[in-house]
Amino acid sequence: MFALTVKRMGRPGRHAEPSVAEVEDRFVLPRPLRRVARFLISLGSGRIHIPDHVGTVSALGFLAVTGLYGMSLGGHTEAVTQATTAAAGFAIEDVKVSGNSETSEIEILQLLGLDGTTSLVALDVDAARQKIARLPWVENVEVRKIYPKTIEVKLKEREAYAIWQHGQELSLIERNGSVIAPLRDNKFSALPLVVGRDAETAAALIDEEFGKWPDVKARVKAFVRISGRRWDLHMDNGVVVKLPEDGVDQALATLSKFDRDEQLLERDIAAVDLRLPDRTAIQLTPEAATRRAQAVAARAKELKKAGQNI
Repeated sequence: MFALTVKRMGRPGRHAEPSVAEVEDRFVLPRPLRRVARFLISLGSGRIHIPDHVGTVSALGFLAVTGLYGMSLGGHTEAVTQATTAAAGFAIEDVKVSGNSETSEIEILQLLGLDGTTSLVALDVDAARQKIARLPWVENVEVRKIYPKTIEVKLKEREAYAIWQHGQELSLIERNGSVIAPLRDNKFSALPLVVGRDAETAAALIDEEFGKWPDVKARVKAFVRISGRRWDLHMDNGVVVKLPEDGVDQALATLSKFDRDEQLLERDIAAVDLRLPDRTAIQLTPEAATRRAQAVAARAKELKKAGQNI
């Protein structure tokens, strides 16, 4: 852009000072700069009144902006915000936790990182929620600020359905087979124990397959998955009941009838094989097998002696 100069016709008096209008006429600025130039001329001539303390306020504003920019570059914005808002009365003093049965409140407090001077204003709720959601028992969590000094944490925890033994490890699992956490105490000893590969995913079938036979289910100590296809039931007295891959309901009906009518599970047996639908095989314990062999031998001897005496 170029400034233009214009000559006026006629001359002022030798000692006359040029007026503002004459100066403007002599020097013509490009259109975008004319308003700025008029403002500066008016400011210099005193036609614009500047309120008191404008310079002080402007200087303070400049210093504040400079300080904020410096904090941003140095990564100190969060710390300064924490200190400022905490001093202003927003320091967190109360944390309300609800819905937790297996999740410790101490764990939650540690993840929130509260130190007595943490500001509610500066707390990152989303980050806190993500940290708490990683705890083993937490299914979902809600974190909410309640001004001026309170945090509310609402949990929904996962539900333990069974205990899964894989190798030497014992883990609590959900109904869908997802592992919650290692088993640490006897608090969950009443839950069914499932053992073996794929047992954790097949555990959901237990309620469906054994729901009609509570008398049998109540005596099962462990459900052992065999080849990912069927169950062996380890009963509370050590007897093993071998169930088929299909027709589980019929097999359990047979077992329940034999136990009700013949007290089968109370006898000195090692296993009951129900894998074939048309027959039930009974395996004796070694001691019972020895006694049976002795009894059969004695009976045969008696029969032989009786035959000789005829």
